[in-house]
Amino acid sequence: MELQQHIDELRAELSWNDEPTEIAQIRAELAAALEALERERAAG
Repeated sequence: MELQQHIDELRAELSWNDEPTEIAQIRAELAAALEALERERAAG
């Protein structure tokens, strides 16, 4: 899966999810994915 697609899917999950524990996990994954995307863009 492409990184941008993963980010889009995480954002979609956040839009409908109402479970606090899952929201926290998704936000953490999203932050890590965004950082990885920035590193990827900076490198290339």
